[in-house]
Amino acid sequence: MSSPRLFAAAPARISAAMRALYLLPLLPFLAGPALAQSKPPAKPAAKPAPAANGPKSIGKFDDWQAVTHVEGGQTVCYTFARVLGSVPAVPGRGDVLLTVTQRPGSRDAVSLTAGFAYAASASVAVQIDAVTQEFYTDKRAAFSREGAAAVAAMQKGNKVVAKSPGPKNATVTDTFSLRGFSQAYAAISKACPPK
Repeated sequence: MSSPRLFAAAPARISAAMRALYLLPLLPFLAGPALAQSKPPAKPAAKPAPAANGPKSIGKFDDWQAVTHVEGGQTVCYTFARVLGSVPAVPGRGDVLLTVTQRPGSRDAVSLTAGFAYAASASVAVQIDAVTQEFYTDKRAAFSREGAAAVAAMQKGNKVVAKSPGPKNATVTDTFSLRGFSQAYAAISKACPPK
């Protein structure tokens, strides 16, 4: 099933299990900044081997990271970028990520992790250079209904600007770079080819 059909048929709100499937692979990478702030060991330690089913980096491509992860015995590939800038600053906000995921049953799933909870039935205006899409929201994430179109625009574009309804009725504007996106997308598409 293609991504546009998958999201067009999806209800405005997705289940917690489906949301977890999109966000679960990112958890080890989101923990990175917190771990980086801990005191370094007195002498260099041997680099631990990644867990057999944990996320594995395919590579870093400018502002984008490409990763594989095994879920339910199947390989899932995704690429993500962290936000370059946000206005206004939201105190206590979590990680803000733009992600494209390739799964065996769906392609080009584009999502935005907000770092705060959206109001019920909110939507996010996402502009990819001259192309604008409305993402639907569920809890702390927003999702494109037209993933293939979003990816096509991202491959040609320079930046993504997302305007989200934030806390206290403020509009939060997040900007993401697309430097390295095409290479990262090619890497995840090669690692997880369509079936």
